[in-house]
Amino acid sequence: MAPFLAALSFLTIFPSPRPADLPQRAISDSRAWFPLVGLILGLMLVGLEWVLGYAFSPYVTSAALVVFLVIVNRALHLDGLMDTCDGLFGGDSPERRREIMRDSHVGAFAVAGAACALLIKYAALLSLLSLDLPGKEAALLLFPVFSRYTMVLQLMVFPYVRTPGLGSPFHEYPATVPSAIAAVVSLVAALVIGGAGGMLVLAGICIFALLVGQGMAGLAGGMTGDTYGATNELSEAVGLLVLVAIMPFGLVAPIWYQVGGLL
Repeated sequence: MAPFLAALSFLTIFPSPRPADLPQRAISDSRAWFPLVGLILGLMLVGLEWVLGYAFSPYVTSAALVVFLVIVNRALHLDGLMDTCDGLFGGDSPERRREIMRDSHVGAFAVAGAACALLIKYAALLSLLSLDLPGKEAALLLFPVFSRYTMVLQLMVFPYVRTPGLGSPFHEYPATVPSAIAAVVSLVAALVIGGAGGMLVLAGICIFALLVGQGMAGLAGGMTGDTYGATNELSEAVGLLVLVAIMPFGLVAPIWYQVGGLL
């Protein structure tokens, strides 16, 4: 139970023990439940869209969903994106880039990066809600799952450079089993909720996260808590765009719909 509570503490504003009150091993193992927390957020997005859709246009509803995504994790991931943009684009060496990331001041790159990410997510959500197609809920459920799995993937692949830091506990213990659980949860969600399209988007998002992580690690000398948060924000935006693009082709739908259509 402690790893799941740690995941909630890291990824949401839901009442749960603070990381400082949890065992370091539980914090490390919490990665197993990152995709599940993403699925919970996806369910909340579906419910919020369903309620707001009765009273407001897709324009207002899309804006509310974007605001929800910012608030639900205390803007932690957005802050990570902003710090990463300032550091990676404002520094001329790995050390200087990490120094800028630690600075609490906000620069032009941070503002531009946050504005672009929020604008893309708003436009993608608006496009999704405006589609006259069944099964749009699948996209709302899946993109938070995929984006949170990308952080688990990067934790496995790239070195962590900031010690001590928010991400330090994730690199102090063996993580094969928790990482495998996260992968299985993501794969099952992709297949059951999204069918063939869900699996395709998950694969694409993983490739995207690996490429982005390679670039970030190269520029900063390794990964930091900020770059993990930035990856989540970027993966949300890209995942939404891809899901919207393939929705009209009927690729994203619960697996039982697709199997039934073939019988």
